[in-house]
Amino acid sequence: MNQKELKELIEFLIEKDIAEFELERGDVKVKIKRAADASHVPLPDSRYIAVQPMAVSAPPAGVSSPSATVDLVASAAPTPPPAPVEEKLHIVKSPIVGTFYESPSPGSPPFVKVGDNLEVGQVLCIVEAMKLMNEIECDMAGELVKKLVSNGQPIEYGQDLFAVRPAK
Repeated sequence: MNQKELKELIEFLIEKDIAEFELERGDVKVKIKRAADASHVPLPDSRYIAVQPMAVSAPPAGVSSPSATVDLVASAAPTPPPAPVEEKLHIVKSPIVGTFYESPSPGSPPFVKVGDNLEVGQVLCIVEAMKLMNEIECDMAGELVKKLVSNGQPIEYGQDLFAVRPAK
């Protein structure tokens, strides 16, 4: 498979919104996984950077042009906005590889919802592994802030499942 075919394949997968694809042709094996993007906004190519022209005045008398270049570079760099204060959230991670289920059976309500107060030992979800249903319990009391995976999603060992704001 040449580079042109690979590029066409990737463009096709993006166009059809296919998240995972695997192809085996002879001794060539191609596996493509795309991260789930909630906004579906294409990111700009990082190899290209937009440069806006700046007004340049002549350097003052007695100042060589290299220092003027340094001033331009320094003034062209945007100052980063102040970082927001991030609260410390406890992340509940998957202890096993399997399939994530938010409720005990299809059609029943989920074990927990965002905003629920959690207790230590409370069941958060089920991870199915090799036809065994493993209950994942909360290891810290607090408030459920965010579910980081969706129902029926395959998950990996150590993958973040829930964000919990610790109780005070």
